[in-house]
Amino acid sequence: MSGGAPSLGGARGPVLALHGGAGAFSAERIPPARIAEMRRDLGLALDAGVAVLERGGSALDAVVAAVTVLEDSPVFNAARGSVLRSDGSVRMDASVMCGRTQRAGAASLLRSTRNPVQLARALLEREQEVLLAGSGADALAVELGLAQCPPEYFVTDYRRAQLERLRARVPGEAERAVTPEGASEEEEGQTVGAVARDQAGHLAAATSTGGTTSARTSRIGDSPILGAGTWAQDESCAVSATGAGEFFLRAAFAHEVHARVALQGLPLDVAARQALQHVVRLGGHGGCVAVDSQGNVSAPFTTLAMPRAYQTPAGDRRIWILERGAGPGSG
Repeated sequence: MSGGAPSLGGARGPVLALHGGAGAFSAERIPPARIAEMRRDLGLALDAGVAVLERGGSALDAVVAAVTVLEDSPVFNAARGSVLRSDGSVRMDASVMCGRTQRAGAASLLRSTRNPVQLARALLEREQEVLLAGSGADALAVELGLAQCPPEYFVTDYRRAQLERLRARVPGEAERAVTPEGASEEEEGQTVGAVARDQAGHLAAATSTGGTTSARTSRIGDSPILGAGTWAQDESCAVSATGAGEFFLRAAFAHEVHARVALQGLPLDVAARQALQHVVRLGGHGGCVAVDSQGNVSAPFTTLAMPRAYQTPAGDRRIWILERGAGPGSG
């Protein structure tokens, strides 16, 4: 479980925190070049989000900008780098939430929209549907002028090999059950997410994922579900989760962090870790990034590692990939 997190104690100014997925990452299992790409792309995403905040942009704009960069990266499990489902295809989910207005948007089982987080943002702005899924969601993205890509754009050689390893280990199992053990072994670069506080003190959160390796094509996890994978409310906190989605759904994880802060008055890091322990008691694993109304950041996780990054109002900038020993999520 996580150790310390930066306590910013009411410092004014923008804050941005990102995650690149909680999983069974180790230097023995992931090529050094891929680790370097993760570090680079987390840095680029941090730069994109911070640039929005520093020019006075909203927390919502910042988290969408940061997650868009991570979706375009081939080394995280979102959009371009998504894991493959049981039939070898990619199905993508995303959600966003604005802490100031409580408006939100989410999209699930997308197949052609280049940046699912941008469709989720568009749904938030439309204020009609909150959650759309499948071909109809992709069709709306086309109507809205959002970039589309052919299926092969989302399928990388790395993810093909990952699916084949899983199939070889479990012969004849085309659609495996989603378990903590299986998910943690194959999810190298899971769900991505971002949380932010802007100069006006408003919060926002965004989460995006390709799901779980070899899962059923119709499977939906916690990432596009408000209150499970994503939550933001100015009075309390913004949360983006990552991990074994079925357990985060059952725990109503993201909303639980909010409730512990808002109703029990707990410090953010304590609230996030307690909510994550509930996930663990249910049999799950994972982590999150969160920021509260005072600008405190928390990034607990229960897996071997969770790529993560943050920048504080004072300009303190940190990026971790495999490291556990310092900053948010140290163990």
